Amino acid sequence: MDVCLYVAFITVSVAQVMAMIRLWKGPSTGDRILALDTMVINAIGLIVLLGIVQGTQIYFEATLIIAMLGFVSTVAYARFVLRGDIIE
Repeated sequence: MDVCLYVAFITVSVAQVMAMIRLWKGPSTGDRILALDTMVINAIGLIVLLGIVQGTQIYFEATLIIAMLGFVSTVAYARFVLRGDIIE
């Protein structure tokens, strides 16, 4: 089980780095928005893996909050890019 968790940490960390590269190099704004959303999902994955390794439940509650904030921020940023304002 420990080996699987370390492989998962490495895999999700590599995915996080690749999303950071896409965020930095992204040819369009849409690519950058998707990269940012992918980074939020990867961060959630890393926090869940950390919670599994340490055996505590507080990390799972934190991931729920981060997931909600990540979704709202992605929608707000996409709406800002498309319409120019967030609140109508």
